[in-house]
Amino acid sequence: MRQPAEVAFAEELDALIRADKDPKPPGWRMSPRSVLTYIVGGKVGTRTILPKYVGNDRAVQIAISTLVTDRALLLIGEPGTAKSWLSEHLAAAINGDSTKVIQGTAGTTEEQIRYTWNYAMLIANGPSNDALIKSPIYRAMEQGTLARFEEITRCASEVQDAMISLLSEKRLSIPELSTELPAAKGFSVIATANTRDRGVNDMSAALKRRFNIVVLPTPAEIETEIEIVTNRVKELSADLSLQSEIPSEDSIEQIVTIFRELRQGQTLDGKNKVKTPSGVLSTAEAISLLTGSMALAGNFGDGSVSAEDLAAGLQGAIVRDEEKDKLVWAEYLKNVVKKRGSAWRPLYTACEEHNG
Repeated sequence: MRQPAEVAFAEELDALIRADKDPKPPGWRMSPRSVLTYIVGGKVGTRTILPKYVGNDRAVQIAISTLVTDRALLLIGEPGTAKSWLSEHLAAAINGDSTKVIQGTAGTTEEQIRYTWNYAMLIANGPSNDALIKSPIYRAMEQGTLARFEEITRCASEVQDAMISLLSEKRLSIPELSTELPAAKGFSVIATANTRDRGVNDMSAALKRRFNIVVLPTPAEIETEIEIVTNRVKELSADLSLQSEIPSEDSIEQIVTIFRELRQGQTLDGKNKVKTPSGVLSTAEAISLLTGSMALAGNFGDGSVSAEDLAAGLQGAIVRDEEKDKLVWAEYLKNVVKKRGSAWRPLYTACEEHNG
């Protein structure tokens, strides 16, 4: 359904590699400067490289520089701050492979981080290389490439701590085969962690010391968030072949404004406090809302995103807790949206009907 970054942006990556004259670290396909250009956008010859991450360029520079050293990288931020997106594109640019991924959950085990066995072969022939099932981190160590560890803080603390020896010693012990795997040059790990979600397990101080931590903030300016949302909605519209027009600039601005105000607990001008709902209302959710509205308009409307399409998406995004969030949303509509004049009137009326 979705191509990995190294496939979706193969032409840009190839152009950067061909034009790259700067030195490359061991195991890297391109220099750190070219990786930065791929992530934040720029020019290579006559070709324009589209930005993959819009935000703090210095944070991206720190992340890339970390991966040049023997330190692992930890991207931290609230949900929707593009941690996984940045992780994927860093791996795609550096190694041309963003698919060595461990998805952290409450059910992730230490074996999934290190290695496990084909038990039929194990029982039949005993421990052997053929019976060994290599984890993404094992393969990254073997090949000298990057592995990604998504949502590391969703794993139990004892499972997280399996990473300590891998990151400090850069060797993986396989006692069943009386051997160990030394990491090839170029191996590192990019981990991501949320700061707000429930079900998060704090990382130990020992594990944190093995990472350089880069905090990805929510977009500081509304203009930046609108740019991120607009660009990503256009990309998804093309990828999903949505039979609808892109929402108008005014519609995107209204959605982003609502999300920012409810997320921050005050109106953008700072004059009025508003109650916050139970949901996160991240930039990623704003993008999802708008693409969902486009799907509604394309399949059950005239192909133009209407206030009713947006209202349906807003209802689902904001009202997660029926008792609390419905009241918070009703109060915000009455005290803020209703007073914003004729440009907001269609959206206000549609939202009132959905929340009624």
